[in-house]
Amino acid sequence: MKQSLLFTKTKKEIPKDEESINARFLIRSGFIDKLMAGVYTFLPLGFRVLKKIENIIREEIKNLGAQEILMPSLHPKQNWQETGRWDTLDSLIKFATFYTKNEYALGPTHEEIVSPLMKNYIFSYKDLPTAVFQIQNKFRDEKRAKSGLLRGREFLMKDLYSFHKNEEELKEYYEKAKSVYAKIFEKIGLGDKTFLTFASGGTFSKYSHEFQTVSSAGEDVIYVCDNPERKRSASHGAGCKIAVNKEIINEQPECPQCGNKNLREEKAIEIGNIFELKTKYSTPFNLNYKDENGLEKEVIMGCYGIGLNRIMGTVVETYHDEKGIIWPKSIAPFSIHLINLKPDADFADRVYNNLQSRGIEVLYDDRKDITAGEKFADSDLIGIPLRAVISDKTEGKIEIKNRNETETKLINIDDIEKFVNNK
Repeated sequence: MKQSLLFTKTKKEIPKDEESINARFLIRSGFIDKLMAGVYTFLPLGFRVLKKIENIIREEIKNLGAQEILMPSLHPKQNWQETGRWDTLDSLIKFATFYTKNEYALGPTHEEIVSPLMKNYIFSYKDLPTAVFQIQNKFRDEKRAKSGLLRGREFLMKDLYSFHKNEEELKEYYEKAKSVYAKIFEKIGLGDKTFLTFASGGTFSKYSHEFQTVSSAGEDVIYVCDNPERKRSASHGAGCKIAVNKEIINEQPECPQCGNKNLREEKAIEIGNIFELKTKYSTPFNLNYKDENGLEKEVIMGCYGIGLNRIMGTVVETYHDEKGIIWPKSIAPFSIHLINLKPDADFADRVYNNLQSRGIEVLYDDRKDITAGEKFADSDLIGIPLRAVISDKTEGKIEIKNRNETETKLINIDDIEKFVNNK
């Protein structure tokens, strides 16, 4: 894409009403625009990042055997009354329509919708197990909409729901979901800083599990186990890498997995969670099935959530310097930022067309009447992993460097694909 055609512009000023690093950099670099507290527009660069996060999540969740659907955001009052949450869930956005005076809610989550939905399709043990997921906007009446994309009133979420004959079958699927979540965060670039965290199971089970990314911007406090003698799952390698949320540390003062009591305190951002719902949402909607003997039994459920906006904000909080964002390769808006500093754009145009013909995602800074310093500053702010510069000094070659490094190299045009793939 040619940068001269990008309708958004970078900003030098720091947004006065934004304190978080992610909001400041994402707004200044033209990835998002703030409509109101907790509500943001994703601009072309931000939308590209969001879609890459979405695609990673979708690919891995499909590996769990889940089928993608899309449920309504507009929910009838009756469904929420069935579970008792119409009057108890304080984040529920409720309203009455002007003409019919009917009352509705904007969906903050979809247990009240997916349970009666699946009642239309689950009848027998032969229909189980099964799982459905969606990637869709959620709405919550946050009292403190702050921290940029980390806490919003409207946000994009992947919610997965699984349905089982018994708790053993649920637990088997639940463990697979843990591994898949670890793969997702690894692919996105947050794997090394993200911990499987034991949290309160509420009325569902002894524990639920969160995926918490260590960050000074985090609102949660977790206690991390670094026991090197404990082997983790294959997806995590050696060491324990388990954490305990502060909310349960008094009743669980040691690592539930290895018994280590020497836990370190960290601030963290929750980017995913999984729950054993069991029959909490089956019972209100009579979501039942007939077993092999023709006996009617309740369907056992699990739910699994990931916040896409929050992941994007967490990545920026994790990967940045004083100049701007440093995107991981897997979710960067483009693979390479091509900058032309020559008055004559013929060679730069040829390089741009060559990159595009090879299927390489490139943002081409072809803007005129912009100084070299301004172009470099914008490139650092936007944070594309690889920068390629064409100038009179490069003499028919390309000066290339990684965003997080200072060393530059001069390469031929034919070698650029190798740098893109290996950076």
